[in-house]
Amino acid sequence: MALDNLRKLYQQVILEHYKKPRHRGITDPVHRHQRGHNPSCGDTIELTVQLEESERQIAAVKFEGEGCAIAMASADLMADAMRGKTIPEALQMVQSFQNMMKGEGEFPREHRKLNVMQGVAQFPVRIKCATLTWHTLKAALEHQSVESADEFISNEENN
Repeated sequence: MALDNLRKLYQQVILEHYKKPRHRGITDPVHRHQRGHNPSCGDTIELTVQLEESERQIAAVKFEGEGCAIAMASADLMADAMRGKTIPEALQMVQSFQNMMKGEGEFPREHRKLNVMQGVAQFPVRIKCATLTWHTLKAALEHQSVESADEFISNEENN
């Protein structure tokens, strides 16, 4: 019964963030920009990142794109979790998320909302949907300018 309740919670949170995303749009100003594509199912994402004045912390992450409920919910959850993080902290969270998708751990209490995405790991074909935004954020944070992100990156080779 506990597993059934977990599945229902997973589905409820995914649908909530898919139907009513809180971080859809474009940041103003845009300090980092990256487009991502999942060739396996056609999900596309366009991320923009606004940094604090010191450019050490993330002020906001927003996204535009089209895709399945898992991809869009993952984008919204990720955008919420990144606010206030330094770039190294954000990159560490990307790695933690990718590890969680492989069944290697979960997020600590302060980010436990992200753990709802663990349910995706039960469906290996959907893992790329969940990790697309995280892969795209990593590329955006590793680029030092907005202009370097005009092409789509793919998450095919990394997941």
